[in-house]
Amino acid sequence: MRIDAHHHLWSLARGDYGWLTPALAPIHRDFSLSDLAPHLAAADIKGTILVQAAPTEAETMFLLDIAAKAQVVRGVVGWTDFDAADGAARIDALAARKLLVGLRPMVQDIPDDDWLLRPALAPLLAAMARNSLVFDALVLPRHLPRLLRVVDDYPELQFVLDHCAKPGLATGELAVWQDDIASLAERPNIVCKLSGLATEAAPGWQIADLRKAVDHVVACFGPHRLLWGSDWPVVNLAGGYEKWLAAAETMLAGLSRDENAAIFGGNAARIYLSGRGRNVEAN
Repeated sequence: MRIDAHHHLWSLARGDYGWLTPALAPIHRDFSLSDLAPHLAAADIKGTILVQAAPTEAETMFLLDIAAKAQVVRGVVGWTDFDAADGAARIDALAARKLLVGLRPMVQDIPDDDWLLRPALAPLLAAMARNSLVFDALVLPRHLPRLLRVVDDYPELQFVLDHCAKPGLATGELAVWQDDIASLAERPNIVCKLSGLATEAAPGWQIADLRKAVDHVVACFGPHRLLWGSDWPVVNLAGGYEKWLAAAETMLAGLSRDENAAIFGGNAARIYLSGRGRNVEAN
């Protein structure tokens, strides 16, 4: 089964998408599963991982309710308040919803670059591990050394690096990112999501603009620790679903059929849907 391991849905009337302003005109509207369906059909994608886009538990419940009614959504990566005094209990309660497969604090938007290193996170990360929830790391390149320490400290917790940590494709400043990615990839409890690169490149990007970053994560993580995701509808800011998918398929064409099948579905099923979410055999 092909799985899109990273997409969003939203309703502006909910009012909790602080980052989603009219300045982002192509995506400043509601997006539903019916909008996504043609893209999935064209790509023969039978399952998705729906990811939070607002820092509220209310949005997580909104996404879980969508998933409960839609077989195509195999799991939800949600959000909870990692700074709450009862954060661990909140995670235990959320984990009762089997379609919740992971949690994603929006680290890139947190002013404190050392937030990941706070001792107060320890009981929350332990709660995620005991509930078999994945930690989706929405970080920027400067956060990678901190993330490395957390990944080392919690070997029992599965981490997913979102958007390859958003390398500086538009500026070409990749050297430090490359070193940090190589170090992180040495840890067995983290995998990398091949997503979000189109929006990090300069406008009008071509495959050549992405290839250095893609080749690096393939070399470091290997094809069995990479998950492809569209980052739709955010990808509409940078060429759209089909352009990004075609670019990814072209850049990975040198891998074997089995390796491509892993990146475009098998790895997402293993990482997110082993024991949680909706079984990939479900129709």
